[in-house]
Amino acid sequence: MFKKILIANRGEIACRVIKTAKRMGIPTVAVYSDADRNALHVKMADEAVHIGPPPAAESYIVIDKIMEAIRSTGADAVHPGYGFLSENRMFAEALEAEGVAFIGPPASAIEQMGDKITSKKIAAEAGVSTVPGHMGLIADAAEAIKISGEIGYPVMLKASAGGGGKGMRIAWSEDEVAEGFQASKNEAASSFGDDRMFIEKFVTQPRHIEIQVLADQHGNAIYLGERECSIQRRNQKVIEEAPSPFLDEATRKAMGEQAVSLAQAVGYTSAGTVEFIVDGERNFYFLEMNTRLQVEHPVTELITGVDLVEQMIRVAAGQPLEMAQSDVTLTGWAIESRLYAEDPYRGFLPSIGRLTRYRPPEEGHWETHCVRNDTGVFEGGEISMYYDPMIAKLCTWGPDRPTALEAMRVALDSFEVEGIGHNLPFLSAVMDHPKFASGDMTTAFIAEEYPDGFEGVDLPDGEKRRIAAAAAAMHRVAEIRRTRVSGRMDNHERHVGSDWVVVMGGEVPWPLIVEGDRGGATIRFEDGIEMRVEGDWTPGQSLARMTVDGRPLVLKVGKVPGGFRLRTRGADVKVHVRTPRQAELATLMPEKLPPDTSRMLLCPMPGLVVKIDVEEGQEVQDGQALCTVEAMKMENILRAERKGVVAKINAAPGDSLAVDDVIMEFE
Repeated sequence: MFKKILIANRGEIACRVIKTAKRMGIPTVAVYSDADRNALHVKMADEAVHIGPPPAAESYIVIDKIMEAIRSTGADAVHPGYGFLSENRMFAEALEAEGVAFIGPPASAIEQMGDKITSKKIAAEAGVSTVPGHMGLIADAAEAIKISGEIGYPVMLKASAGGGGKGMRIAWSEDEVAEGFQASKNEAASSFGDDRMFIEKFVTQPRHIEIQVLADQHGNAIYLGERECSIQRRNQKVIEEAPSPFLDEATRKAMGEQAVSLAQAVGYTSAGTVEFIVDGERNFYFLEMNTRLQVEHPVTELITGVDLVEQMIRVAAGQPLEMAQSDVTLTGWAIESRLYAEDPYRGFLPSIGRLTRYRPPEEGHWETHCVRNDTGVFEGGEISMYYDPMIAKLCTWGPDRPTALEAMRVALDSFEVEGIGHNLPFLSAVMDHPKFASGDMTTAFIAEEYPDGFEGVDLPDGEKRRIAAAAAAMHRVAEIRRTRVSGRMDNHERHVGSDWVVVMGGEVPWPLIVEGDRGGATIRFEDGIEMRVEGDWTPGQSLARMTVDGRPLVLKVGKVPGGFRLRTRGADVKVHVRTPRQAELATLMPEKLPPDTSRMLLCPMPGLVVKIDVEEGQEVQDGQALCTVEAMKMENILRAERKGVVAKINAAPGDSLAVDDVIMEFE
């Protein structure tokens, strides 16, 4: 077995590999850039080596710097994680020349399968059904338009060396191909150092289902079931689960056997993933093979009990697989939610800054379910603009899908993140969406169900009533605390009223009576409905775990004058609890209007200005590109919302902007 493993990566995947290596008794080495000097993976590893400035192109993907770190620490094996150098043939060859084990497949398999164009040709030659497309290299946008017309719209523009949604765009017209081709090439060059592109037919209403394979150096290969990855935004997976609610056993077996055959055809070893697109009739088509560990591997581990990182290490050390295909069983259901540093209320644009609060739900195994959180950050740490915005992968397991789903709902409600924009509200909204809950979804789910973006959740009336009851009970507890602190009561007297009015946002008020006791409170609404509220929340706690009307309710709690900011199930509401007289007077208060920014283009996220597409005095049309801002390796084109004339431009290419900085103004 290896004496020391260097992890050529960062963030949660580096932490994930370190955990397994420690359990196996193998010392680890972390590498880090200037931006990651205080990162969690650096703290967890036995040793750490500085490798350069923050940009990945100057640190994490510079092979020479990684090789220097290997030599200086005496590591005899390297785990590449995913992204960065994980599918870089030259890196695998450099390690081989140095006599250092690459915990991944052979360089030849990376070359054949890691390149999307080559892998599709091999798959076609092997008789695997593939999606129609142009597998040759494309010189420029003009050629891309010609090819797209021959294939038929819509088409997918994809980076040959791509992954993680980088360098990928769907184009529905010649104009979108012309505009998206260069942007995709730029993203590919920035993220992978390789700007080669190819084009394929975009299959509408598809499911994205992938097969996990595992192969050793002795000719043994197995598949460990499938993962459903259809919930995607901008071709980036958001929620994954295993198994798929769509596949039957016959299709699972056929896809698994085909994936194994493909892996064996290229001499593949280690863990890898064969991705398929599956239509409504369960016909499946090969998309690509990822010659590395996938981001979503935890859901496979949860339903199979197999530690994929451990298996990768053992295979790289020359050990044969200890299991055959007949030993693989799929038990229960697992769901993964990717927590991203992005603001769902601003079109999911990246968010950076300090994590002023980061409290994941408790991890562990219970009788009915389990919770796992793979993360690479900590409270007080910084979210950098230089790397991928994913900061955690929250996973739940249950004996069946409904149980795993409910465990995820509670875990998301219990996850406290402050200081940055994040997608927890959106993840909660998806978990409660009827289509997702039923398993009836495709890769078009987000585009179809949230066509205008995410604007929060409007809870059902019954859930609002439960929140109103909880807020009233919490307000009673807070009032008792306040009067005790002020000295206006003793332990035998409760000078706290029972008549209150709860106002949720700008909605119709809820007049109610609160009858408290030692175990909680009974809330009697004006219409006669009663609800029992129990819980041990005390003022100052940011999380309230309560039982309302006999069912659990988890609330993130913030204080506002006269009430609370409460967040649950994707909703974010201000709830005021007032006396009847206060409620009456509140209706007379004027509403404060927000400032008018309609004649300004504000920067929606921290980033770098790549290009300004217009000039002062120029007339622009609705939807016209105004400028491009790069953040977290993604280029974002900002467009005009209406017709107008540019009055002033306040930014130039190369400028670093903060959220809401004014890029340009209009007449």
